[in-house]
Parts: sequence; structure tokens; C-alpha cells
Amino acid sequence: MSQENVETMRRGIEAWNRRDLEGWLERATPDVEWIPASPAAVERSVYRGQEEVRQAFAVIWETWEEFRCEESEIRDLGDTLLWLGRVHARGRASHVELEHDFAIYLIARDGKVSRSEAFLSWQEGLEAAGLSE
Repeated sequence: MSQENVETMRRGIEAWNRRDLEGWLERATPDVEWIPASPAAVERSVYRGQEEVRQAFAVIWETWEEFRCEESEIRDLGDTLLWLGRVHARGRASHVELEHDFAIYLIARDGKVSRSEAFLSWQEGLEAAGLSE
């Protein structure tokens, strides 16, 4: 199941980069929890269920003209994964550009994402996964 989770994660990131919401959601459980790295970018810090995630993604994609994730490494931890990479973003109105380390800690259930939490540093992601390095 572990390799299946890695592929689910990669396809989810690819769907995000294409702004393919339905492609992302088809890899998520109906009760998925999504926790963005920057609560200021959206209205609340935890989104539960596919409908709330759908609404949050819409707000992010309205705010950011570009928001792409680039993988450096995926650590396979069984039913959890730690994705380490960088985010590249550009504000729609401000045109401010952002490039930053990014981590996503993912919990899988039955080959689908049940919880996804993002962090603006690899260290925070490592800590969430219970790792030191």
C-alpha cells in the first residue's frame, strides 16, 4: 500500500499544479481534512470534507495567479508520507512572487488522502511526522 500512497501523493501534487480540483479530490476520502500552511490565505485553518476543501481551493486560486509545488523528496512512512519541496507562487493582484521551502504531511486511508497538512519549512514537516532529519 505504501507505494500506492506515494503515487497518490504525486498525482495529487500534479493535480494541484494543474488547478485540477476534481483530480485532487478523487484522491481524497469524503471526510478529508486539509490544513493549509498559511491560515491567513484562507478563512480558517482546518477544512473538513470535500466541499469545504473545494471552497478553500477556490479562494487560494483566486488569490494566487500562480501556485506550484516542486518535489525534492517524498519520505514513505507507511500510512503517512512526508513530501518535501518548494512552492512557487505569484499574487494575482499584487504580482508579489514567493519561493519558499514547503512540506506536506499526509495521512492515507485505503489508498486515499484522509489528512493533508502543509508547512512553510521542512523542519516543521519533519516534526509533524515525528522525524528529526
